[in-house]
Amino acid sequence: MTSSPAAPDLLLLTRPGCHLCADARKVLERISRDLSIEWREQSIEGDADLTSRFGEEIPVLMIDGVQRDFWQLDEARIRRLLEEGWPGLRPDSRRA
Repeated sequence: MTSSPAAPDLLLLTRPGCHLCADARKVLERISRDLSIEWREQSIEGDADLTSRFGEEIPVLMIDGVQRDFWQLDEARIRRLLEEGWPGLRPDSRRA
């Protein structure tokens, strides 16, 4: 039996000038704040491999290296994936 790491690796693939990327950042900021987890962002600009693979789907959310969402991020679905895959993640009860 394998166990999940303490926290998932959330990577948002973006590119400059992408209006959907701004919306995706807001979604991840809310999730990050509520579940006390971090996420990171990487532009595909200048990376031929990433541009070839994901150029038509930006923004793309990767969780532990697996593509989980793209274009318009589904906040409820992402929260469910994270809470089910990492049982230690729960909304921060300290928030008012």
